[in-house]
Amino acid sequence: MTYKHLTTRELTLIADFWFQGTKAYQAAKLLKRSQETIYRIYRFLDSGKTIEQYRNVYQRNKRRCGRKRIQLPPAEVKYINTQVKAGWTPDTIVGRGEHHISCSMRTLYRTFKRGDFDVQQLPMKGKRHPNGYIETRGRGKAGQLGRSIYERYNDYPNYRQEFGHLEADTVQGNKHHGAIMTLVERISKVEIILNVHQRTAECVNRCLDEWLAKVPRHLFKSITFDNGKEFASWREIANKYDISTYFAEVGAPNQRGLNENNNGIIRRDGLHKHMDFRNLPDELIQQIMTRRNNIPRKSLHYLTPLEVFMKHITDEQLISNLN
Repeated sequence: MTYKHLTTRELTLIADFWFQGTKAYQAAKLLKRSQETIYRIYRFLDSGKTIEQYRNVYQRNKRRCGRKRIQLPPAEVKYINTQVKAGWTPDTIVGRGEHHISCSMRTLYRTFKRGDFDVQQLPMKGKRHPNGYIETRGRGKAGQLGRSIYERYNDYPNYRQEFGHLEADTVQGNKHHGAIMTLVERISKVEIILNVHQRTAECVNRCLDEWLAKVPRHLFKSITFDNGKEFASWREIANKYDISTYFAEVGAPNQRGLNENNNGIIRRDGLHKHMDFRNLPDELIQQIMTRRNNIPRKSLHYLTPLEVFMKHITDEQLISNLN
C-alpha cells in the first residue's frame, strides 16, 4: 500500500481541530486518516510547539524516506563494468549467474539508466507490427524471386525446432556505399557476417560460395532470403550445395524477424549507418561477429549463440571439415 504524505492544508486543519478541542479520532474520521497520525500531531502540539515547527520536522523526515540508493561491492562493480564492455545487458549479467550480484535485475537496470555504469545504449524498445503484417509503402514493382516462405512450412514442418535453417539479408553503408551480408541460424542465433563489399548478385554469390565451401556439407538445410536483387542468382548456390532456398513475401521483413533484429544489433556494435562499407577490413567484421556470438541471450537460457551452435556440431562433421 502506498502512503500518501500529509499536505499543508491537512496540517492546518489538524491544528484547527486541536485548537477547537475536537477529539483526535473524530478528526481522523473527517480527514480519512489513521488515528495514530492525528494523535502524533496532537501530542506534538500538547508539548507547546507549533504546527509550523511540526511541518518543518515532517518535511525534513520526508526527504529521508524512500528506498536508499544501492551501493554494490567493488568486486561486483568491476565485474559488471567488464561485462558491459563485452556488450552484456543487466538481464544477461544477472541471468547468466557467473558472478553473484547483490541486487535484482530490475534494480541493476535502474543503475544503468541512472548512469552509474558506462553504457552506450540499452536494448531497443518500441512497438511491433502484428503478426502477418506486410509493408505496402515503397514496394514498387518488386516481385518474388523464388520459392515462397510458405513452402518452407510444407518442406520442414518442424523447422522451428530444427537446427540448420538460416535467414539472410544484406546491410548497406552510408548512401548505399558498399554492403555486408548477414546470415543467422534460427536455433542457435549464431550470426555470420560476410564482407561482400558491393551489393551485387556476383559479390554476394562469390562470398556465400566461399563460406559454404568451408562448412560441413548438409550442415544447413535451408536459407530464407528477402527479395533484393543481390539474391537473384540463388539457384547456383542451391544446386551446388543442395540447400533449400526460400523468399519472404515482398514488404514483409518480419518473416525474417531474427535476421532483421540482429542487423539492428550489429549497427549498434560498430557498423553504423554513416560508415562506408566498400572497404571494410575483414578484421573488423570478424571482431564484431565474435563479440556478438559470445554474448549470452535470455532466449537461449543465458547460453551464448556459439555455445548452442557447437552443441549441434558432431565430431564427424568437424573431422570432415578439417579434411
